[in-house]
Amino acid sequence: MKKIYQPKILEPIVQKHWDQNKTFQVTEKINQKKYYCLSMLPYPSGKLHMGHVRNYTISDVIARYQRMLGKNVLHPMGWDAFGLPAEEAAIRNNTIPSQWTFNNIKYMKNQLKKLGFSYDWTREINTCDSKYYHWEQWFFKKLYSLNLVYKKTALINWCKRDKTVLANEQVINGTCWRCQTKITQKVIPQWFIKITEYAETLLQDLKLLKKWPKKIIKMQKNWIGQYSGFKIILNLYNSKKKITTYTTRLDLFFGVTYIAISPLHKLIKKELTSYERKKIIQNNYTLHNNKDKIKYIGKQTSRYAVHPITKKKIPIWITNYVNIEYNINSKICCPAHNRYDWEFAKKYNIKKKYVIFTRKTKKSINTSNPIEELGNLYNSYEFNGLSSPIATKKIFNILKQTIIIENIYIYRLQDWSISRQRYWGTPIPVAYNNKKITLIPDNKLPVLLPPIKTINDLQNINIIYKEWSKTNINDTFAKKETDTFDTFIESSWYHIRYTDPNYPGMINKKAANYWLPVDQYIGGIEHATMHLIYFRFFHKVLYQLKMVNSPEPAKKLLCQGMVLSDTFYYINPKGQKEWIHPKNIIIKKNKLGKIKKIITKDKKEIQYAGMMKMSKSKNNGIDPEEMIKKYGSDTIRLFIMFAAPVQSDIEWNESGVKGMYRFLQKIWNMVYKYINNIYQKQIKKTCIIAEILSIVHKTILKVSEDIHHRQSFNTAISEIMKFTNYINTVFNKTDIKKKEMKNILNTIIKMLHPFTPHITFTLWKILNNNTNIDNESWPKYNKNLIINNNVKFIIQINGKKKDILTIPYDTTQYTILKIIKKDSKISKIIKNQLIKKTIFISNKLINLVI
Repeated sequence: MKKIYQPKILEPIVQKHWDQNKTFQVTEKINQKKYYCLSMLPYPSGKLHMGHVRNYTISDVIARYQRMLGKNVLHPMGWDAFGLPAEEAAIRNNTIPSQWTFNNIKYMKNQLKKLGFSYDWTREINTCDSKYYHWEQWFFKKLYSLNLVYKKTALINWCKRDKTVLANEQVINGTCWRCQTKITQKVIPQWFIKITEYAETLLQDLKLLKKWPKKIIKMQKNWIGQYSGFKIILNLYNSKKKITTYTTRLDLFFGVTYIAISPLHKLIKKELTSYERKKIIQNNYTLHNNKDKIKYIGKQTSRYAVHPITKKKIPIWITNYVNIEYNINSKICCPAHNRYDWEFAKKYNIKKKYVIFTRKTKKSINTSNPIEELGNLYNSYEFNGLSSPIATKKIFNILKQTIIIENIYIYRLQDWSISRQRYWGTPIPVAYNNKKITLIPDNKLPVLLPPIKTINDLQNINIIYKEWSKTNINDTFAKKETDTFDTFIESSWYHIRYTDPNYPGMINKKAANYWLPVDQYIGGIEHATMHLIYFRFFHKVLYQLKMVNSPEPAKKLLCQGMVLSDTFYYINPKGQKEWIHPKNIIIKKNKLGKIKKIITKDKKEIQYAGMMKMSKSKNNGIDPEEMIKKYGSDTIRLFIMFAAPVQSDIEWNESGVKGMYRFLQKIWNMVYKYINNIYQKQIKKTCIIAEILSIVHKTILKVSEDIHHRQSFNTAISEIMKFTNYINTVFNKTDIKKKEMKNILNTIIKMLHPFTPHITFTLWKILNNNTNIDNESWPKYNKNLIINNNVKFIIQINGKKKDILTIPYDTTQYTILKIIKKDSKISKIIKNQLIKKTIFISNKLINLVI
């Protein structure tokens, strides 16, 4: 054993061992408990960034820990390889998308191996491989046969920069989720999946996700956006036709003065010129826009609806503010009691009729604002004086007699637009014969992309499409669809394909039902209302089809924070910010250590922008490979798990990385001194082994709790470090038997193994006659060996600390509440108070909300 810890030498040796022995390759074992640990698959952009490193280190720590618990662990990796960024990057680099993508995959795979991630590489998938997307095309056809897929001319979100359609979920604050370009709206033919058919299931089954973050659950609830409303069918004046319209306030039914419809409503095809329609569409109000800055545009049609009770005519207006994202294209408008209706009516001089008064308002007063509160009715015939809820029921019952009303749930969630006008994606398996839709037969799947050999081919893809699109189906000439799938389709079912990536069908039900659901899923919170909605939807369809046996894809979800780094810039002559990488600047500080001046190496003055997410655009990224060369992958892994709780952002700090390196050097030195009997050569005091063993088992207990139950990996590492420092002192100052020293060192190495697998693999071999730590179990604690097993427990009232109790470890909430009620200090505060909520964290604190 060498005296100096040299990760550059030992890490490649360990990685080679794992690779040659296929250490992490797994198969289904019915008699062994399974554990499926999965990170969201990466897009092969070229190089790993620190965000990748954090995500995949978290999953690797969990996977390694679960293996040590004796479970059969599936921990796969693959590539989300289709998509617009690859196409654009290929053009910029004068190559074709396939070549660009495969080169990136090769490079990034090598980087992942250097970090020691314990993947079963035999299950690797690549979404741009026809062996993968073949079954995606097959499933599209299945959805079509179930009437869950359709094509229609629709109002869509359009990104001018990317020149493609965006689903609603891909529009963030009115801009493209990828490039932040302001979206516009177009009317073009598009393919859709009826995700709205599953809106209720997606909403209700959130209750099953007890181990998902509450924030994600709330975001999904808001995005699905259920609320109760009424669908009313009205007769058209002087016509046999009818119009279906909606309202959420039936108590305002006698205050309706117009009906608003969208510019795409089939009723008014001839009422608008193409210019007028385009103008209204471009100004269409959606939830992605600022509600306070709606530009109201409209036009009165020649049509009228008939009020079913008063028999009065109601004018129909084409408007830009009908809430289309709730799948509504017509609404009853009562401007006296709705702010948006009010503003539109004000602009076009449409009359207002008040039918509600409240305690704050009187019916005799002419108000200058809409009254949106519930109240009592007037100007409403026999319903005058009734409260809003009672009037709603009575009006509903009357309309129900003529079968023109239905109480419905309305959802914000819209059908998923899946067509993309780009080359690098999965071809949609459809052809057209005289505009008639024909599905490509199974024996002609997969439909492959048109082959391109040069960048010039890509830039002239429309010419290539002309020949490629020609096909023959059932002895009939047809033209293939040239749109490709939204890449979120590929990432909606990859978790299932991992269970058997080579199966000659979409899903191997036996393998899928063994491994699914995913036990631990890991990824960023930014996917809450995109990927995670689609991910759940696909799984639910497959569950309904009995192709999987779990209603949800993942039991537990962990959303990691971002990695932040110092960010610097200067203003260029055009007034724009030029971002400078931290390694290219010099920081001058005063005697107190405060920043005095920041300059570049050529003495240009620089501004500090603070800690921001590492990104190419801010030029503040840290190359993982550079850090691995400098400190070793174990050091990087340990720092990234120690620097902050996994859900919080990390502030990158190289001094912290150095600290982790010194700690691993200390572990190495301890084993070196043990092997070479250096500890035994010193004059020492006699130790009390019972005290040492007590601390050993307390540490095992605390680290196990932190990893297993709390997923508080940073505090687990802190506990290991504290314990290691204590043991190092014990070894240096007390007389302890070599066998006991070895057992303690083995315990430290086992607890560190999920975090730093290379050094622990090596040290274990040195200590244990060439045996393999990958076959070892997680250390177990013995409560009987723990002396004075007490903890300091904090008592809070409304989040403020009121007392600290010393109580036995693992005391239950019930017992603690009994202790509190007898405590004179706390009992005075909570006497005669209703405890609204109790927040209990085992062995740490209890907070009573009163």
